[in-house]
Amino acid sequence: MTSFKEFADVCWQIEQISGSLEMTEVVSELLQDVSEEELPVVTHFVMGTVFPAWSSSQLGIGTKLLYTALSRSSGICENDIEKLVRETGDIGETAVISLSGQSKNQATFSSFLDEIPQLSILEVFERFSNISRASGKRSQATRIKNLQYIFSSCTPEEARYLSRLSIEDLRIGVGEGIVRDAISRSFDLTPKEVERAYMVTNDLGLVAGAAKHGGSEEVGKLSLKLNRPIKMMLAQITPGIEKAIAEIGIAAIEWKFDGARVQIHKDGDKITIFSRRQEDVTHSLPDIVSAVSQHVNADSAILDGEAVAMDKNGRPRPFQDILKRFRRKYDVQKSVREIPLTLNLFDILYFDGKDLIDLSLLERREILSSCVENAENIVVDEQVLTDDENMVNEIYDAALKAGHEGIMIKNPDAPYSPGKRGKNWLKKKPLMETLDLVVIGAEWGYGRRANMIGSYALACYDPENGNFLPIGKVATGITDEQLAKLTEMFSELIIFESGRSIELKPEVVFEIAFEEIQKSPNYKSGYALRFPRLVGVREDKSPEEAETSERIEHIYMSQRD
Repeated sequence: MTSFKEFADVCWQIEQISGSLEMTEVVSELLQDVSEEELPVVTHFVMGTVFPAWSSSQLGIGTKLLYTALSRSSGICENDIEKLVRETGDIGETAVISLSGQSKNQATFSSFLDEIPQLSILEVFERFSNISRASGKRSQATRIKNLQYIFSSCTPEEARYLSRLSIEDLRIGVGEGIVRDAISRSFDLTPKEVERAYMVTNDLGLVAGAAKHGGSEEVGKLSLKLNRPIKMMLAQITPGIEKAIAEIGIAAIEWKFDGARVQIHKDGDKITIFSRRQEDVTHSLPDIVSAVSQHVNADSAILDGEAVAMDKNGRPRPFQDILKRFRRKYDVQKSVREIPLTLNLFDILYFDGKDLIDLSLLERREILSSCVENAENIVVDEQVLTDDENMVNEIYDAALKAGHEGIMIKNPDAPYSPGKRGKNWLKKKPLMETLDLVVIGAEWGYGRRANMIGSYALACYDPENGNFLPIGKVATGITDEQLAKLTEMFSELIIFESGRSIELKPEVVFEIAFEEIQKSPNYKSGYALRFPRLVGVREDKSPEEAETSERIEHIYMSQRD
């Protein structure tokens, strides 16, 4: 049985490494050393997560709760814990200092430390699972009790990573790319085999477990599974229709709807709807459930589409109206009447027990059209195959005139690639582009805005290392009403504060308008935004769906053409 101390020692070792190859080697050794039962847990832990991305289980540990648990375990008052966080800038270092102190409680515990068995990896996971299941009036007390137990059963060095893991911010620089390569190295698989298995499961812990159990053969058996959402295939922005058609040739042209992406799983009579962020939103969308139940002729299916809210004039309503539907927990039928949705389906990944993602787009579309009956609130969107630029421009103009975002230009021969953003799916939107960037920090305002967060630090995503690279700040385009709502939203995501500066857990994506991208040595991304302005909050997008560092560089270079 692997102790959490052994895991913490590996994390400390990785934290001292700067190169990804050396990190991969250390992670590979860790994956080989743990048992088959521990492997899925360790695979997630080393990436700073507790549960797989598709899981509905959430820790939900805020900084306030974490401070309370640390206070009770160390005997240091919560105010002093908060002060330490401001001084160290890291909850992990704060935990080390707090539990290294010689308060009365800690001294009493320390005298018996050698007699208490070391915390195991699985015991920590069990405690985190207890926290995620806690509900009802005593849920907060249950969460604190479980956190207090693990802090009172560990060494200060272990507490460094336990505290970071409890807010799922491990800070050792291990992302999906490193873990994929480590699994490949550990169990003698090709990177392609690991990548394929990850695409269909959305769970590197599951892939690692299969690899350890049965190698290439067992990994090859992994496939799509109903009610386990996978990442959605993504599109890359094309600078122009002419260039897109030159790259693809005869292309499949579809409208790009101004709505919210959904992935729908039909398992007999059971229908489950997942948002772009893989959250179960079924309860909030009974009209979509009913439409799928009545008009999708399949025993089992996984469908990809866009939920669109239309006004009385047949034009798309604001995106925020759609989000109201997705977030609604009470009076759902009232919201159905006020904001009716139409489901536009454009792909199918699974049909009656068969995985379809390796089929071409045209083959998948044929199956989709054959099993869906178009109705008032559910349709298979129109697709035109052409290499005629004039025709593509006409479709583009029609989409914009109808109030939608633009068009999709797809390779008709391409398979479905979950989570991938490449040239097989291109999107063409008006020239005034925006960027989706992750909020990683903020600052409190001045004067009348002193009690509100006034500006936000933005970052792009580095998929290679799983890091977020700063690219600038935004403080314009935000009303007082928006600031109040944003301050409330971010209050539970604060990791630490120092003066007016705040570090935030990277969970929220902003849509940012800008005038130009410039080279800058002031930000780790190497770039900065000129005149950034907040357009809105992309609550449908996960941080990993933000603009990549490669995309930022591409936009910068295209400005110079």
